[in-house]
Amino acid sequence: MPSVTLKGNPVTLKGNEVKQGDSAPDYSLQSNALADVTLADSSGKTRIIATVPSLDTPTCHAETKRFNEEAASLSDVEVLVVSTDLPFGQKRWCGAEGVDKVQCLSDHRTASFGEAYGVLISGGPLDRCLCRAIFVIGPDDTVKHVEYVSEIAEHPDYDAALAAAKG
Repeated sequence: MPSVTLKGNPVTLKGNEVKQGDSAPDYSLQSNALADVTLADSSGKTRIIATVPSLDTPTCHAETKRFNEEAASLSDVEVLVVSTDLPFGQKRWCGAEGVDKVQCLSDHRTASFGEAYGVLISGGPLDRCLCRAIFVIGPDDTVKHVEYVSEIAEHPDYDAALAAAKG
């Protein structure tokens, strides 16, 4: 598993590390309309999947807003932001922040996405939250880019993720 810290303290991740070239693990997440969303729902498109601990933290807030801005100029690319925040909170946050180009999805029910993508935090202050990571999945469901952000409080490499999505 990748080495991840929160303010310098090691974090334990549960699940399987996803690597470039892997087939993207399937998932079932909940939209803020309480509908199930799976990998197949965006089949044939490139997907940027950003995992964050919570939309209500400064870095996650800024990251989601940045991807919302970038999504406007990406053709045939879906941007998904996944957290364990409740769908009701995600809906409230998106409405308050004018976030309408990315889809915020919740893994609160089973945390199975977190385990399948190796981003589920086990223990500590963020227990059952997701660490900060970026996955770019091609139209053929192959993982084109992976970044497990080594320090959860830091931003991901936006340029690398966007280049992989466009490339």
